[in-house]
Amino acid sequence: QVQLVESGGGLVQPGGSLRLSCAASGSIFIFSTYAMGWYRQAPGKQRELVAGISSGGSTNYVDSVKGRFTISRDNAKNTVYLQMNSLKPEDTAVYYCHAWSPRTKSDYWGQGTQVTVSS
Repeated sequence: QVQLVESGGGLVQPGGSLRLSCAASGSIFIFSTYAMGWYRQAPGKQRELVAGISSGGSTNYVDSVKGRFTISRDNAKNTVYLQMNSLKPEDTAVYYCHAWSPRTKSDYWGQGTQVTVSS
């Protein structure tokens, strides 16, 4: 059984910052071999990839968050982070953590954490 547990969401004013964390656990889950990503889904919209980080540490971002968000991982803690700065109302969404193994093609999702950017 693999579990991804997100934390760090909440209500923040425009221009503020939040850091999301996703802690992974599982008896057969080798965190360091998985690509990790943060997705988000706003009401009435499709889920989109916000940021991804490979097992080797390469990162990619959707254009709308480049320069504002930073994804990182700590393999010793089985945790991936999303630092979100200069938040905008359009960043409001449920943010989901995702793990994907290029080798086994298995993937897992967290339960999601709400981020609301509003004054």
